[in-house]
Formats: sequence, C-alpha cells, structure tokens
Amino acid sequence: MLEEALTKEGYRVSHAYSGTEALFVLSGSKPDLVLLDLMLPGLNGEEVLPQIKGIPVIILSAKTDIDNKVDLLLGGAADYVTKPFHTKELLARIAVQLRNSVITPAGSIMAFDDIILNTDTHIVTIGTSKVKLTRTEYAILKLLMQNPAQIITKSRLLDRISEDTPDCTENSLKTHISHLRAKLRKARDKDYIEAVWGIGFKMKEI
Repeated sequence: MLEEALTKEGYRVSHAYSGTEALFVLSGSKPDLVLLDLMLPGLNGEEVLPQIKGIPVIILSAKTDIDNKVDLLLGGAADYVTKPFHTKELLARIAVQLRNSVITPAGSIMAFDDIILNTDTHIVTIGTSKVKLTRTEYAILKLLMQNPAQIITKSRLLDRISEDTPDCTENSLKTHISHLRAKLRKARDKDYIEAVWGIGFKMKEI
C-alpha cells in the first residue's frame, strides 16, 4: 500500500522484507530516506537503525510508549510515526525530511537553506555575507548540516568533533552553539539551528 502511494507521488521505491535484507539493500545503494518498521523478521528495527548512517530514517511503529520514541530519536531516527496513521500525514513528514536534506552540488560544497559551507576552504557564507566562525563553531555547523533532518545529541556532537576541537567540553558546548546561532542569525536575521529540549540540536525546518 505504501509503495503504491509513494510511487503515485513520484518517488522511486525499494523495499526489504527483513532487517537483514534491508542492510543488504543499503550496502549497495543510498536512498534519500528510509521508512523503517520496528517489527521485522530477522534483525528488528531497533537493531537496524544504528547501522543506517547519513540517511534520514522515519520509524513506523504501533508502539506508543514515549520512552521508546525518545530512545529511537536519540538513537538517530529523524521522525517517528505511530500506527495507524493517515497516508497524507506520512507523505507530509517524508516531504519535510527530503526538503531539509543537504544539497551537494560539488564534493566540497554543502548547503542548507541559504547557508553555503565549503569543506575545502572552511568558508561559510549566507547570501553575500561571509560568516566568521571559530574552529569549534565550524565543526558543529558541519556536523549538523551533514545530518540536517536528524536530532544530534549533545554526546554525539562532542564525540564527533572531539578530534578537531579538543577545547569543546560538555560544559562549554552550550556556549559554542549559542555563539554559532547568534552569528548565523546576525547574517540573515533568522534562526537556522534549533534546540530540542532534553535531547540535542538540529537544523531548523525551512
């Protein structure tokens, strides 16, 4: 049913009937988005999710327990849709995730909304304005832009940027992000990063 609905919307769809098959499919291709059911034969959805890297994942599940939802969002899921759901709602959530995906016209260029980040020169611009960032601020922005639809937890942020920015600690992270948000806001008078209370940070939906 979902494959038919998605195909009608113009999406190209691949499917897998088990968690093991899903990982096999993903080993040979990188889709723009994954719809992941938790109740899968073989490896279940909770076991598959940590192995999906760099792709937004929307969880589909009949589980309504809030702790389960939080654990999966912390574990890397971009969104969580509870069954039963209306197809229109799912299509809207898919559109949001794809709309926020990073555009990479060239290997050294990353873009989100009107932010352009050059990974070769480490130059960040918004429109015609060059945004001067510290090494730590740049590392944080790059990680968030690489995963624009996902909530990045504080611990994951610290872990991923620790090699390049040893000066960033759990106590100073909030200050670094606050300064980064202020610099981006000053360039275009809009917020590009949002805090997800109790979890972490993500790029703000356009």
